[in-house]
Amino acid sequence: MTMSSTELTPTHPHTSHVTRIRAHAAWELKLLLRNGEQLLLMFIVPVGLLLALGLTNLSTNTINSAVPTVFAVSIIATCFTSLAIGTGFERRSGALRYLGTTPLTRFDLLAGKIIATATLTLMSSTAIGITGVFLGWSPELPGIPLAIVVAILAIAAWTSWAMVIAGLFRAEAVLAIANGLFLVFIMFGGVIIASSHMPASVANVIDLLPSAALANGLRSCLEFGSLPLIPILVLALWASAGIYVARRTFKWEP
Repeated sequence: MTMSSTELTPTHPHTSHVTRIRAHAAWELKLLLRNGEQLLLMFIVPVGLLLALGLTNLSTNTINSAVPTVFAVSIIATCFTSLAIGTGFERRSGALRYLGTTPLTRFDLLAGKIIATATLTLMSSTAIGITGVFLGWSPELPGIPLAIVVAILAIAAWTSWAMVIAGLFRAEAVLAIANGLFLVFIMFGGVIIASSHMPASVANVIDLLPSAALANGLRSCLEFGSLPLIPILVLALWASAGIYVARRTFKWEP
């Protein structure tokens, strides 16, 4: 007896990778949108930070430099800290063990989470952008497509390394590591304090971090409309390495 395509569900073993990934991404996005703590981290905090920066000094230069910084903070918070912690506790609760019994492969799971997180990041970035325009933000229009490329590479890099951490450590350790690294990257990784304001010997090292590459890339695109070749290359390398390591090391349960 032949089974028609309409009888296949997203979890059926004969369903294509694309269908399974799309279904899992939609499910993950619904879970994220129902989580109040996630929404606070992804929307309220970045918008509040931008308002604080913008209302303290409404000069155009301040807003134009503040918006890329807040974009970078939002992407790291959403795609790294939030995703790592959420996935770590899913492993501890057994939710991922259940998903491991379905036809979802490890790649399907990783891809679905990345797509859902990227969608939420787009929503968060839209809120930040609207707030920035309200405060007088005027980005270089030719740099916007370049900024999107930087953001896509950054999302791939940060989400993949979030899955690496979530797949290697227990939930409590993931909580501490993700939050600790977030603060380190934001404060000392070229985000709040641009690497261009650091001594050259330090800046050369900081520029190799994904945090500095993201922040520098967004500033270069949105403030000056220029192509940030080195940040793009750094992010591409971090993304490639992260995806490779995540696929090799991620485990369904602790």
